[in-house]
Amino acid sequence: MRTTVHIQNLVCDSCAKIIANKLTELHNISDVDVNLKNKTVGFNFFTKHDFEHAKHVLEMLGYPILGHDNILSQ
Repeated sequence: MRTTVHIQNLVCDSCAKIIANKLTELHNISDVDVNLKNKTVGFNFFTKHDFEHAKHVLEMLGYPILGHDNILSQ
């Protein structure tokens, strides 16, 4: 399945590269696309667990999905 999520704190090309590199390392995550202008990350995943794991990694990196707690703004 493919998803695209809006994320917080995405402000530069370095952020985009970090996200792409880390998500690409995950098992069952592929075709990662980070759009700096739209502040979105798109990727393919196989199971809901894979999607939840990717969300968790984004949060731990400091790029939570829009609507989730933003630890960098606290």
